[in-house]
Amino acid sequence: MSVVPDGKKLVRSPSGLRMVPENGAFNSPFSLDEPQWVPDKECSRCMQCDTKFDFITRKHHCRRCGRCFCDKCCSKKVALPRMCFVDPVRQCAECSLISQKEVEFYDKQLKVLTAGGNFLVKVGSSEKTEIMVCRLSNNQRYLFLDGDSHFEVELSRISSTQVLTEGSTPGGGSPRASGMMLQYKPPGSQNLQQLHMETAEDKRTASAWLAAMHKAAKLLYESRDQ
Repeated sequence: MSVVPDGKKLVRSPSGLRMVPENGAFNSPFSLDEPQWVPDKECSRCMQCDTKFDFITRKHHCRRCGRCFCDKCCSKKVALPRMCFVDPVRQCAECSLISQKEVEFYDKQLKVLTAGGNFLVKVGSSEKTEIMVCRLSNNQRYLFLDGDSHFEVELSRISSTQVLTEGSTPGGGSPRASGMMLQYKPPGSQNLQQLHMETAEDKRTASAWLAAMHKAAKLLYESRDQ
């Protein structure tokens, strides 16, 4: 194990090299733990095609689900940023498709979220609104809202999200995202607080931010379930 700058460390697991936060408490809310591998003694056949393992047909473990496969059914090496792997790792066909979709989120949507968008923000039952820039923190753990005032929402404390839409795009496309309602628990409280956001200036950028946040919310809920 070696320590590198920026509060992360390089660790080696049976699945490969991972770059993880020095303090596990600062993990990204999108991150997934490595799965427990199915023990070799419990796996005599490929869990996909049922081929029997022998001296020639070796068994391989998918780094995402931990199940046991032959080389044919577990030959793809795909990036797995949600487990912080440095290099692409071996995954079964089903898991590789999921991971490929997530790579797009990390390559594109995360950049949109950290760049931010302008919104008209209302907190709780207050009728007061304020134009604020909302963006995801670089460590992916907070939403920062900046205007005349500043406050933060920890992603792990968000309990629900609802995208608001309006109209439809030219040519009969899907309605455009116009806002979002979040419910979250402020620090030190078990009571839900509501955050209402509507697109302000540069609605196109704000709508792209909302679409990216919707995908982020899906990953967030999936992380909690796994």
